[in-house]
Amino acid sequence: MTKPLTYRLAALTFGALALTGCGAAQAERAVPIPAAARDVAPTPGLQTAVLAGGCFWGMEAVFQQVRGVRDVTAGYAGGTAATANYRDVSSETTRHAEAIRVRYDPRAVSYATLLRVYFSVAHDPTQVNRQTPDVGTSYRSAIFAQTPEQRAVANAYIAQLAAAHAFQRPIATKVESGTFYPAEAEHQDFFRRNPYHPYIVRWDKPKVAAFRAGFPRLAS
Repeated sequence: MTKPLTYRLAALTFGALALTGCGAAQAERAVPIPAAARDVAPTPGLQTAVLAGGCFWGMEAVFQQVRGVRDVTAGYAGGTAATANYRDVSSETTRHAEAIRVRYDPRAVSYATLLRVYFSVAHDPTQVNRQTPDVGTSYRSAIFAQTPEQRAVANAYIAQLAAAHAFQRPIATKVESGTFYPAEAEHQDFFRRNPYHPYIVRWDKPKVAAFRAGFPRLAS
């Protein structure tokens, strides 16, 4: 998501493209990275992952495509309930990150597999406090571990990817703690409800296409 001025600029620049329903102006691809050497043990019932990587519209859209994911909620993580709203978070003073809560069936997809999608194609983990046109700490790359085991697996995978030089630049992703707060209704399921929105066409449709091309066995 971008701030109002950026929205207006995006609409002017990409409005015609969006109205025609054409593909995005910039192609994306999944970065080939190794699978995680460690994983979270499956337990009965659904498990939850909370991930931040820029605008939650695109993050939500990618993980909605993953087989085994039961639901994805856009929201804010890392700050307090009092300021967990779009207006306050957009001020970049609340310490929230735009994030998604992923509820998934561990019998169908594992936590480490979700992290592989997260690092490979859901966002660029080398960008610091930004993603593409969106700048600020609310767009930071962060994993909000829900259990000590998730924290250990996430830290181990970051170290593994760094040792393998999986990316050309250092990984900026931090493993954090914090409560997740769902975002306003207008931000939920935004990709599906607004397929021709200029931002969706420019930034998020290529990301979803890259996931489906890079992880065909995971695509639902």
